[in-house]
Amino acid sequence: MLITRKSQERGHVNHGWLDSYHSFSFGGYYDPAHMGVSVLRVINEDRVSPSGGFAPHDHQDMEIISYVLEGSLRHKDSMGNSSVIRPGEIQRMSAGTGVTHSEFNASDSEPVHFLQIWIQPDVTGIAPSYEQTLFPEAEKRGRLRLVASPDGEAGSVTIHQNARLYCALVDGNEVDTHSTKAGLHYYAQVAAGTVSINGVALQAGDGATITAEPEIRLSNGHGAEVLLFELP
Repeated sequence: MLITRKSQERGHVNHGWLDSYHSFSFGGYYDPAHMGVSVLRVINEDRVSPSGGFAPHDHQDMEIISYVLEGSLRHKDSMGNSSVIRPGEIQRMSAGTGVTHSEFNASDSEPVHFLQIWIQPDVTGIAPSYEQTLFPEAEKRGRLRLVASPDGEAGSVTIHQNARLYCALVDGNEVDTHSTKAGLHYYAQVAAGTVSINGVALQAGDGATITAEPEIRLSNGHGAEVLLFELP
């Protein structure tokens, strides 16, 4: 069974420099029916104007993943990290005991479009840490590629939670399936394009909670970019 969360049903704020859609309750948007799925707490789809961004601010005890779809995102933090994140790259920041960071559009002429993802960790009070990895398009073409896991499996970034994040690019006749495991929770987010998940047509911005399905099948994609969360 798929319980869909359509793009237009999400929370929405527009601050001029930031246009953001919230899959789950966040900031001034509160919906008790949509507080997250298991340990997945936030999926924000953000578009930031040229040179705009999030000024230095603090986080603690949260696994934060940035996934850039278009443009480039400049990151700086109190651990001394300074980098630019581009499409195909995954940034993971474990806030731990506390970290201050900023995220700005690295371009003064083009917007940046990215997903901000928060996962609650299974351990608190750890030293903050940072990781950034490129996953080539070929590794995600027509298949779900593991990009985040608790043990860094297959070169994925390491998160402090028994959760896994997969990403796939699906077009035309490309099909991929993922066998589900008993006792785990699954959530899919369509980041771009259109795709069918277990026969249900979804488009960019749509999400779906997937339950009581032996497998998750991606098909009929058109420029689709899909994130699949496997959660405790």
